[in-house]
Amino acid sequence: VRPSFNCIDLAAPPFILGTVSPLHTLNHSPQPARKRPHMSNQPPQLFDRQLLRRRRERVQAQFAGVDFLFRRAAEDMLERIDIILRQFPLALDLGAGHGLLASELAARPNIEQVIAADHSAALLRGLAGSGVALLALDEEFLPFREASLDLITCMQALHFVNDLPGALIQIRRALKHDGLFMAALPGGRTLNELRTSFMLAEEELCGGVSPRVAPMADVRDYGGLLLRAGFALPVVDNDVVMVTYENPQKLMRELRLMGAGNVLCERLKKPVSRALLQRVVEIYAERFSEDGRILATFEIIHMSGWAPDPGQQQPLVPGSASTPLSQALSACALPDKEPDKEPDKEEGEKE
Repeated sequence: VRPSFNCIDLAAPPFILGTVSPLHTLNHSPQPARKRPHMSNQPPQLFDRQLLRRRRERVQAQFAGVDFLFRRAAEDMLERIDIILRQFPLALDLGAGHGLLASELAARPNIEQVIAADHSAALLRGLAGSGVALLALDEEFLPFREASLDLITCMQALHFVNDLPGALIQIRRALKHDGLFMAALPGGRTLNELRTSFMLAEEELCGGVSPRVAPMADVRDYGGLLLRAGFALPVVDNDVVMVTYENPQKLMRELRLMGAGNVLCERLKKPVSRALLQRVVEIYAERFSEDGRILATFEIIHMSGWAPDPGQQQPLVPGSASTPLSQALSACALPDKEPDKEPDKEEGEKE
């Protein structure tokens, strides 16, 4: 039965755990995250997620002017979903933010119901009345029953969770058998120029470096995380985007408007000094400029995986092949090219 809810003040639908309160009302802030038990193996707290939420809410009015990376990632993800010939009765857009992806998913004929979920209830208000169900939650603690969702997407949000392996495991458990997970998030090459410029400037002026840019993984790391979380048929690839700016100040301003400022827990709490900022600008312009404009690298990692199901394609047991590799290669080999023949001599031509 297709869910009939459209606002989050209705009773909790069947895919929400009974021990968690119903879909939170948008008239209030999301409930505080459940405290982790004091355990020696709990993941380190890398990010100040409450600060991240406040910064995203503060710049939401200006976000539309700097959303080009989000739109690029969303278009790529939608193209991948469009080529999958199957129905998704219930889809979740995790970290929906301003709803760029959720609104497009709702327009797809093979997706019946879309839930837009985000840590910030304020950002979700823009989707009110759009036919998309709205859910304010913490992406680190998913309230969904096991095997309750057909499709989960996440765009540019998972890299700010403190326990990414744990979040991926929760996502896999929430998917039905043969359910699909797709995500886009920054790769390790993102903002390499800015990171290098700050590091060199701080070493020169301060005698050491402080954490400025969030740690990011590469394609191989994300593939390993999908396998570790129990996903089947994982696929990971990247899209490297080179962007030019008039100066580093313009780049840093756009990052703030994206809500992508420094939210590391170990960050320096005092503002950047004028001398340090000036030196960063100088190093950036010296090392990473072209035709009078500075360069900035953004790497978008796209990854996907399926919840395991017995009907999926399975790899053969090693050593079970019946045809030697040499025979397969010889069957595909191109025939040898015949040597060029000498042209026939004209009649009457002398030997």
